[in-house]
Amino acid sequence: MVQRRGTTVEAIVASLQLLKLPCLGNKSSPRMEPGITASSGGTGLDSDRCVEPRQMEIVSLLTSVDMSSSPTRNDDLKEMLENNKESLKLEAMKRIVGLIAKGKNASELFPAVVKNVASKNIELKKLVYVYLVRYAEEQQDLALLSISTFQRALKDPNQLIRASALRVLSSIRVPIIIPIMMLAIKEAASDMSPYVRKTSAHAIQKLYSLDPDQKEHLIEVIEKLLKDKSTLVAGSVVMAFEEVCPERIDLIHKNYRKLCNLLVDVEEWGQVVIISMLTRYARTQFTSPWREDGVFDENSERAFYESDEEKTRDDTEIKPYTMDPDHRLLLRNTKPLLQSRNTAVVMSVAQLYWHLAPRNEVSIVTKSLVRLLRSHREVQYIVLQNIATMSIQRKGMFEPYMKSFYVRSTDATHIKSLKLEILTNLANEANISTILREFQTYVKSQDKQFAAGTIQAIGRCATNISEVTDTCLNGLVLLLSNRDETVVAESVVVIKKLLQAQPSQHSDIIKHMAKLLDNITVSMARASILWLIGEYCERVPKIAPDVLRKMAKSFTSEEDIVKLQTVNLAAKLYLTNSKQTKLLTQYILNLGKYDQNYDIRDRTRFIRQLIVPNEKSGALSKYARRILLAPKPAPVLESAYKDRDRYQLGTLSHTINTKASGYLELSDWPAVAPDQSVRNVEVIEPVRIHPSICTALFHFCPDSPPSFFHISCYCPSLPVLLPGEGVGSITGEDWESDEDKSSSQSSEESEKSSSQSEKSSSESDIEQKKKKKMKKPPQKKNVKPPNKDRYQSVMCKPNSWVGPGFGACVCVCDFSSCRMNLLRPHLFSRRLSVVISCVSGPAFVPEKSHNLLHRMTGKGLAAQYQFTRQPCLYQPNMVSVQISLTNTSDHRLEQIHIGERSPAGLKIHCFNTIEFLEPDASVTVSMGIDFNDSTQAANFQLCTKEDQFSVSIQPAVGDLFLAVTMTEQDFRKEQGKLQGMNECSATITVTAENTSSQPLNRRVAAMANVGVVPSGQDNVHRFAGKTACSGAVLLVTVELRESSAAVITINTEKSVMGSMLLRDLKKSLAQA
Repeated sequence: MVQRRGTTVEAIVASLQLLKLPCLGNKSSPRMEPGITASSGGTGLDSDRCVEPRQMEIVSLLTSVDMSSSPTRNDDLKEMLENNKESLKLEAMKRIVGLIAKGKNASELFPAVVKNVASKNIELKKLVYVYLVRYAEEQQDLALLSISTFQRALKDPNQLIRASALRVLSSIRVPIIIPIMMLAIKEAASDMSPYVRKTSAHAIQKLYSLDPDQKEHLIEVIEKLLKDKSTLVAGSVVMAFEEVCPERIDLIHKNYRKLCNLLVDVEEWGQVVIISMLTRYARTQFTSPWREDGVFDENSERAFYESDEEKTRDDTEIKPYTMDPDHRLLLRNTKPLLQSRNTAVVMSVAQLYWHLAPRNEVSIVTKSLVRLLRSHREVQYIVLQNIATMSIQRKGMFEPYMKSFYVRSTDATHIKSLKLEILTNLANEANISTILREFQTYVKSQDKQFAAGTIQAIGRCATNISEVTDTCLNGLVLLLSNRDETVVAESVVVIKKLLQAQPSQHSDIIKHMAKLLDNITVSMARASILWLIGEYCERVPKIAPDVLRKMAKSFTSEEDIVKLQTVNLAAKLYLTNSKQTKLLTQYILNLGKYDQNYDIRDRTRFIRQLIVPNEKSGALSKYARRILLAPKPAPVLESAYKDRDRYQLGTLSHTINTKASGYLELSDWPAVAPDQSVRNVEVIEPVRIHPSICTALFHFCPDSPPSFFHISCYCPSLPVLLPGEGVGSITGEDWESDEDKSSSQSSEESEKSSSQSEKSSSESDIEQKKKKKMKKPPQKKNVKPPNKDRYQSVMCKPNSWVGPGFGACVCVCDFSSCRMNLLRPHLFSRRLSVVISCVSGPAFVPEKSHNLLHRMTGKGLAAQYQFTRQPCLYQPNMVSVQISLTNTSDHRLEQIHIGERSPAGLKIHCFNTIEFLEPDASVTVSMGIDFNDSTQAANFQLCTKEDQFSVSIQPAVGDLFLAVTMTEQDFRKEQGKLQGMNECSATITVTAENTSSQPLNRRVAAMANVGVVPSGQDNVHRFAGKTACSGAVLLVTVELRESSAAVITINTEKSVMGSMLLRDLKKSLAQA
């Protein structure tokens, strides 16, 4: 058989070669994609990217035959791995990875594979690392021999190799290399690649499970990674936080708002982890929005004519609830995720709203949860379980979608049961008739378990809604004549529970059930009938003795539960009707005395001593009637999901209804909210140069040769310099005097206008300077020059190149120094911002304006906005927006200003309040918005004295960049750092007019605010920019090829922004 299978494989390979298909042994086979990734929780293989589709088919053919039985199979692979040809080694590794993908055991190849870990072939090295991640834990001794190789790979220029080496290193679970792993994790946490930093977060969890004593050191790394602004890292580091130190809530304080704002852009797995963590965090930091003693009122304005007495009384009686802005930020930023395609994300947001949102806002999640019911049955099961828990407390949430919970014939039994549970929870006086009609259909189902569950649901409806109790009871009595024993038995059990509530009114039903005793064979149903007859034997005095007689005949053949109820019935009849049942009772007690079941024997002896008086029984027999015939409370039919709300929704503990390992309970709301200032992050004020000069003082070595040093100064308040206009020098004394003046002025302003703290201080400084210039002309001052032996004053020359943007200039300064130290570092750091890369003016400014507020909506106030693509005057990380306001009404508009804004963490530098705007008059103002490198709209209110209008500014991805100039050499150097996951490309067909240089540059510049980089190749066009907020570099390359084809390549750490810009460029260059 082995030989036959080997022949089959040879025949397959020969056939593939005859058909000229790319076999695994052919050199012309497609190369493996470079983006092989490995997950820490799986086999280490991303099967979607490891092997080309045609190769995977071949692997499937080869591995479908049981190769493991062939002794020469692995020997051939070993020979190929030991061969000197890289192609054979690569071929062998592809086959081995294919075996792993099929679940085959390839561990015996470990010695041969680990020899190639130091290969210079990148593709081969990636496959070796994929293999090592899978088997490093099993072959620890051999893996330890390659530790030095892994350490060298941590310094590899390729980020995928660095990440793979760290992943393999953390997979070797040997305590002796813990220090090496710790050092590697710390270095990787500072890596420039977010993918490597993400891998380091995964390695933290592995190291902690290996050695919990490293917790303190790992917390330091986690604290550092939590400050990371990359969306790729956020989810992984939060998962490491949850595994290592979930109790360290203080680590989240400073990063809370950042995590809320990044949540939309994080990967789906990370979104689930972050939302779960933020849910626990919010329950410890915010007060409950469900307070019954307060009123939910965020705008608690009192009536104008309210008296002081009423005000005092209301303050003592009602305490208005004001939601914390950070609490609102979390709810607002998670709401868009309800539209996610990932069901786990939607479920996470739903549980967050359930546990954190005010009661009047929880219904937002209803529609999204109902949408998930169209997914697979596994997803349906989890979602329905959570809905069943939610519907107990909030029936009104899901009542409009009641038809979505109707049972389909194709549903599995467990899905049917959950839908039945939810329909029962939603039942009320208004919809009970509809639900009962639906239940009548379910009772006829061929699924016996489902039919029995429906009868129980009818019983619950009858208990909860008194108006339909009689109707349900009559319907259940009709089911007693059903041919199905299961239906009849369940009906008897439910009727027994219902009759306990009103036994006096339903003696006929008890008689009817006694007559059915001979036909019912299900033990639980027979036991229920016997219990009913015994409990209410005084209401059926003629039937009860006869039933006891029949049961005495069949006592030995009955089930144990029926025997116990027969003994109870005999005892009760002995106490109430001893004349007719005394002998039957003695007979049954004698039978039970020698029964095989010890429970029945014990019960029989107890009953005999209790009801039959004798010398040994003592005083106990006096209380026999009070013990056996005591009135019993009616049973309460409750939902099986009533007590599951003690667990957090969406967790494993909630699903299995018991506390699972690793479950973290939600804490109770604090009575008093903790200090919210712990979440405030210190905002570094924008650096401003002196408004009248652009001068820097440097320490130099007089012996050094003169040289040129190019410095780009960001001067927000510096007017544009014209050719021929020089700038005077200034000494350190002037710096000090100006600093004192500005500090005193700023202190006075802060005291006068503390309520307007959001406005920038730079704008007020400019206005004060202008007023001073208007009042008093500038006077020349004789300045004593500084000591030339030690200092040299450097000023902007008249022929300095001036950038096209306001406040951006490039000074070409002479320095006779090789070592430059600032004269006053503490003073200079506050006065001057030195930018390494030169920020140039925009190559293209779009003339199109966007409508911000229509004149009809704004009651005469019309507004349009435009992105100027200039550096923002107020803060470097803001995007400059120009707004044109027009009064189209016939009356004056007063007090035009910016009101509330959202999201809560949105930073906007508002324009000064416009006191009035005459009819048909227009005014243009500028403002700065920090979009945080996201295309999420900035929502705020444009207010007048009488009205408030909600407006929104939506940026295009190209408007979030600033143009940057750099040399081709610097471009290539930066591009080399942004490979792999930081690169995205596409091949398109461009129109004929876009194949020349100027039209192509114009098209690219129109889509994104980037600068043109000089290129030595006619067919390659390069552009450079950086994001306005974080300063991440953006590199765009357009390579023109034959037949109007072009390859667009974008390199940036902001992978989401890069893919969005790539989509826009493809569309623009393909249009005529």
